[in-house]
Amino acid sequence: MKSPPILYSFRRCPYAIRARLAIVTSGLTVELREVVLRNKPQQLLNISPKGTVPVLLLPDKKVLDESLDIIRWALSLHDPFDWLSNDLSEDINHLIQWNDNEFKHYLDRYKYAARYPEKNERYYREKAELFLFELENRLYKQNFLCSEKCTLADIAIFPFIRQFANVNNDWFTCSEYKKVGQWLNKHINSPLFIFIMDKHPVWHPNSEKQFINPLKNQLVKPEEY
Repeated sequence: MKSPPILYSFRRCPYAIRARLAIVTSGLTVELREVVLRNKPQQLLNISPKGTVPVLLLPDKKVLDESLDIIRWALSLHDPFDWLSNDLSEDINHLIQWNDNEFKHYLDRYKYAARYPEKNERYYREKAELFLFELENRLYKQNFLCSEKCTLADIAIFPFIRQFANVNNDWFTCSEYKKVGQWLNKHINSPLFIFIMDKHPVWHPNSEKQFINPLKNQLVKPEEY
């Protein structure tokens, strides 16, 4: 019997969050190795020297060390909610690229403004808000970012919006982004998100194995949250 894939993850990392969401939705079981980013295990660095998470080691020793590659691999095996909707792929990819590049750039500076004294926190927040404004306009017209149903865009992006909201939750709650807030709450209160955010002990070579298993009967379409 083959050993399951091994996922190196960090619970709060938005890239790792979205990978775990796809893995659980696909019905796969993986061995979970929770790491601390300031003290990365050598086993992780041996297979992915860049040292970021998530990293998925497949049974054939192939390594996937980009979250979107992990997502697409998992959903290529089983995509019960059609998140990889081909008819929306151009729009989905456009939004994800905006999120992962320009928005993430300003999100990092908004979170850690003291590290980037060239500009102040408000400047970085307002630059990031250009993306939120786009999302708000989309959600004003429909329930999800690219259509009336959830797609990969929603799953890939909401962990980053969660991070943005947590920088200053009082400001975010009072902001003009009401539809974004409702959409975000729908995701973070879902059984799927709660399940994949379970806390696991930090992995060490002598640790007892931990696994992420399918959510079974609690898995429902995001439209039904």
